[in-house]
Amino acid sequence: MGAASIHEGVRRMRFSSLLERTEAKELTQEEASEILGINVRTFQRWADRYAAEGDDGLVDRRMGRRSPKRAPEEEVERMLGLFRDKYADFTVKHFHEQLRRRHGYVLGYTVTKLALHAAGLVSKAPKRSAHRKKRPRRPLRGMLLHQDGSRHAWIEGLPAMDLIVTMDDATSEIYSMFLVEEEGTASTFLGLREVIGERGLFCSLYTDRGSHYFYTPKAGERVSKTQQTQVGRALSHLGIEHIAAYSPQARGRSERMFGTLQGRLPKDLRLGGITTMEAANAWLKTHYIAEHNQAFAIKAEQEGTAFVADRHEAWREALCVIEERTVANDNTIAWNGRRLQLPESRLRPHFVKAVVRVHEYPDGTASVFLGPHQLATFAADGHGISPDAQEPGRVLAAVKDRPSRARKCASLTATARAAVEVARVGTEKRASSRTKKLTCRTDAAALVMA
Repeated sequence: MGAASIHEGVRRMRFSSLLERTEAKELTQEEASEILGINVRTFQRWADRYAAEGDDGLVDRRMGRRSPKRAPEEEVERMLGLFRDKYADFTVKHFHEQLRRRHGYVLGYTVTKLALHAAGLVSKAPKRSAHRKKRPRRPLRGMLLHQDGSRHAWIEGLPAMDLIVTMDDATSEIYSMFLVEEEGTASTFLGLREVIGERGLFCSLYTDRGSHYFYTPKAGERVSKTQQTQVGRALSHLGIEHIAAYSPQARGRSERMFGTLQGRLPKDLRLGGITTMEAANAWLKTHYIAEHNQAFAIKAEQEGTAFVADRHEAWREALCVIEERTVANDNTIAWNGRRLQLPESRLRPHFVKAVVRVHEYPDGTASVFLGPHQLATFAADGHGISPDAQEPGRVLAAVKDRPSRARKCASLTATARAAVEVARVGTEKRASSRTKKLTCRTDAAALVMA
């Protein structure tokens, strides 16, 4: 005998007993219906059926009848076949989304889940532990951001990589996401540059206590408030509060988000035929982030934003590795195992013994500064990049088809005149009588101005 039949038998016995007590005036119909868990009108309807038909009037008339809204068996079988053949490692929710997106599936999520449970293809979720109160979300977007990395085999056939994600606490919206071989200072700066460059400065950043985020004097103890890492120095310069998490539970939102990503992202990359880290990063930026936010982001408690525009774009020179170097006797500095040759400058003939700053950006390029002056920019391979270099052919076009004497004067004079103009900034201009101008210089200047 099935459970439904047992329950119906109990219901009959309880109703018969309660009906007798109401007829004997021991209970009211309201009290009897409350004991049965039904309303008074249902109790009266059952009493009328019992008086007319006896025990047969209490039979559940829905038993044995097929619901007109029952899911078509053919569609359920098609769904089960797709799960066995192609989506066996998907979660039910992810599987249901792919069915609707790729296979024209129209049945609901609950029907799909129950059918998978009945077929033994998916086990029921374990019972959750006692409820724990979550930390309230920040009310405005931009008040608190989470940044974290998760090492996982994100792309089939490739070794495990780190996925760096920066998300908003108020909405769980992902602002930046990309794969790197190993999490570190460069990946942190790259994520922050993407967020601040697009949205502006925010209030606080919540991270773990990784060595690239914080300096911890003794393992397991609290982070230092005085010694800063490169990340700490940059955030302090931009006025962003840096908050350290002391347990995985404290970063519950980012931990749960990575659980979702580990269950979905490798499968989506596989379905998209993506096999390289470069292709994956391009796909994440152009497709996945928007789809993820549409599915999982929530609305902030309050309208508006706490992001503030950085009008002077101070983040460009703050979100990078900054170190000091002393210029050697050959006018070079040591950087990452290379000797970087400083070019000629209008500031001074050379910079020997001068202490300069080297800014290394997340893309591997580096710039050398003396105070506020940018002396040089170098590519990741150590070759110099001139920020003021003119486009190829521009100078040549200015002196094209001119006499060779005029071209020589122009090439010698253009640099000298530019240097004189810089040297005169903030100083009194010399009397014109002290300088004797040559005719060829006048012609050359005219050619450069042309």
